[in-house]
Amino acid sequence: MKGKVLIVDNDIAFRMLIRALVETQYEVTELDSGAALQRAYAGEAPDVVLLDVELGDINGLEELPTLKKRWPETEVIILTGAAPDTEAVSWAVEATKRGAYNFIRKGANWDGQKVLADLNNAMERRRQTEEAGALRRALETISGGTSPIFQSPAMRDVVRTVERIAVSDVTVLITGESGTGKEVIADLVHSFSRRSKNRIIKINCAALPRELIESELFGSVRGAFTGAHSDRDGLFRQAEGGTLFLDEISEMPVDTQSKLLRVLQDQEVRPVGGKTAYRTNCRIVAATNRRPEDAIRDGKLREDLFYRISAISVFLPPLRERREDIMPLANTFLHRFCAQANRLLRGFSPAAVERLTNFEWPGNVRQLQNEVQRAVLLCEGEQVESGDLSITKFHNSVDENLDTNFTLLEGVERSAIVQMLKETSGNKLETAKRLGIGRQTLYNKIKAYGIDV
Repeated sequence: MKGKVLIVDNDIAFRMLIRALVETQYEVTELDSGAALQRAYAGEAPDVVLLDVELGDINGLEELPTLKKRWPETEVIILTGAAPDTEAVSWAVEATKRGAYNFIRKGANWDGQKVLADLNNAMERRRQTEEAGALRRALETISGGTSPIFQSPAMRDVVRTVERIAVSDVTVLITGESGTGKEVIADLVHSFSRRSKNRIIKINCAALPRELIESELFGSVRGAFTGAHSDRDGLFRQAEGGTLFLDEISEMPVDTQSKLLRVLQDQEVRPVGGKTAYRTNCRIVAATNRRPEDAIRDGKLREDLFYRISAISVFLPPLRERREDIMPLANTFLHRFCAQANRLLRGFSPAAVERLTNFEWPGNVRQLQNEVQRAVLLCEGEQVESGDLSITKFHNSVDENLDTNFTLLEGVERSAIVQMLKETSGNKLETAKRLGIGRQTLYNKIKAYGIDV
């Protein structure tokens, strides 16, 4: 989409010259007076304004602060043909103080190419400002408008990486343990991209039955299989122009992975049972809680697909390795759940803070979120106390049947799962929910730790 340029100048000949110079690159609008400019404030903000000082009815330099107040993200280039050499510098300084990007003298020897270069530079700065604003808004949405939720150096590096890569259409693979916030990062990538005005469509590849995942992804035609009573759009078509987030991609059947690889290579999708393919235009962001090298070795992830989707890889460390994020996240969740429950809590007591920050969080951020939600609902005082936290039930507990081949961290995680299975009488779905992890992740950990359910 072309950038929008507004020329405000009472000299029609000069406006025509500027239009001829820039209209092949930008969408141009002209105004001939200050009054017309003031009426335009009610409409959509342009990207760049070329504003003459001497408009006849108002002084453009004096109007500049009002313009920046009404259109704060618009870049302004001040134009004048009236400033004598002795005053040009002071005028330029004043224009910059009032928010102008640049100051250009028209004169008889004005350089059209320099004007175009300045305009291009202003447009680029406007684009960068917009992208930075998109990231800030995305982070504010996630944090509920409270303090930044990522305080650890590791996560700040992740956000900086997202900021750099989001504007392109490169495929992204997000890795990390279950519950570390991979979906949040996928939302950030989408929110900060040029595709943010369109939808992000999400699918958990582990949650769909094997026989349905292809029709869900690629769509299907009527009669393609039992129960296909009508044509159905797949998620690729639903995500057209936006982003498709494939969560737990290593749980996708391997034969479906080969078809996905073909789609990514050809940028074409053929619905199940269909004879014709259609072009697709969506960005792929994938995630897995497995280490990619382990998933490839175990035959869970095709190596060629891995190389196709991991043009950029983003690793999210577990919460226990970025403890600086625990309380910002906890306070964010507290703010959110208090608003939902119409409660007013002053925060966490020092003892509760200590317990939260020292806990190992086997379920990572998802477990922390569920813990805070539970505390908000059950807390009877004016703040969350240590006793309001259920993590005291199994923190640092030791299972008497613990295999000594496990690391201490794995032992803590295993003990937490065993304890929660006891509390839920072996209900795996409820156990996974309370621990803040996915059902498939729980099954994997039960198998890996040899837990007898």
